[in-house]
Amino acid sequence: MATFQFERTAPLPLDEAWRRLTEWTRHGDAVPLTRVTVLTPGPTREGTVFVARSGIGPLAFDDRMEVTVWCPPDDGGPGLCRLEKLGRTVRGWAEIEVRPGPGGRTRVVWREEIRSPLAPPFLDPLVSPVARAVFGRAANRLLRQG
Repeated sequence: MATFQFERTAPLPLDEAWRRLTEWTRHGDAVPLTRVTVLTPGPTREGTVFVARSGIGPLAFDDRMEVTVWCPPDDGGPGLCRLEKLGRTVRGWAEIEVRPGPGGRTRVVWREEIRSPLAPPFLDPLVSPVARAVFGRAANRLLRQG
């Protein structure tokens, strides 16, 4: 399994950073060659299911996810969302946390574990830094674009 974590500080209030990071279809605009489809009616809550389809043509794969923890920030307190990855190709989990940061900013912590039955374990040390870079750029883009 490949695990990674990164942190960002955004010049946004907690609720706005949360909104930008948890509007799932926006992730398709931020992750290259990816389209996100939400399968359950909104609003997002525990039990929401969505699929991120990444790739081109026959080289594409689905990353099916379910929201298992949904605690939006409230009254200036932190927020936490946990996703379970349930696809045939991609398994694991992801957590997106927002909490108060310095100077009224928001501190974002993104943690993720990815595993695939198609990838041999010796590739994990290569997958972690690549995934951290890809998702880090995606988080930057999501936080910058309203």
